[in-house]
Amino acid sequence: MNKSSTELVDHLDKHYIHRSNWLRAVVLGANDGILSTASLAIGVAAASDLREPVILATLAGLVAGALSMAAGEYVSVSSQTDIECADIEREKVELEEMPELELQMLAKIYEKRGLKKETALIVAKELTEKDALAAHIRDELGINEISQANPIQAAVASGAAFTIGGLLPFLVTLFLPLENLEYYIYASSILFLMALGALAAKAGGSNVGIAVLRITFWGTAAMGLTALVGYLFNINL
Repeated sequence: MNKSSTELVDHLDKHYIHRSNWLRAVVLGANDGILSTASLAIGVAAASDLREPVILATLAGLVAGALSMAAGEYVSVSSQTDIECADIEREKVELEEMPELELQMLAKIYEKRGLKKETALIVAKELTEKDALAAHIRDELGINEISQANPIQAAVASGAAFTIGGLLPFLVTLFLPLENLEYYIYASSILFLMALGALAAKAGGSNVGIAVLRITFWGTAAMGLTALVGYLFNINL
């Protein structure tokens, strides 16, 4: 590989958009795992003087949440995939029935992006000759390898990430002192969330400080409100 090719590869490696799909699923799953499980544990701990109800509620929330996250992600992404496939099939029919109109439509897209009318038509013709369907899928429908979703991949990533995230506050309920347990859960979960935010920002090449601040604020709000519910319904479980 020559120097220019190496420099091009290095330049492409500096971009993070190709990670967006799996990173979104993992961050969402882990964040939800930590936050949901910790909030549930805090709510029960605030209303109970015993460890067993806290452990049972946290474990139930962890299992149910992981399964729900995986199923929900699979259904959601599958629906997106179904829409994409239906649009692609429609595009195939349109290319067969009205190729000239589709060519003009493709040229208009390139013209709106800044090409001169003549240049846009030349580009549209050349791309159509190479692979008309691929050109329309990418430029008319806006579907590419980065944006295309994989239902199974998204479901597994989300479910596994939720489980890993949820295990962290669950372990806190098992081993830390029962007295003031809700505060231990809150403090440790905020640290977990901050670490997750920092790792996600690093993996995605975004601002670490903003990611940590955002995840800390919403994590505090969610767990604080759940603790308030536990205190308001201070039932001796």
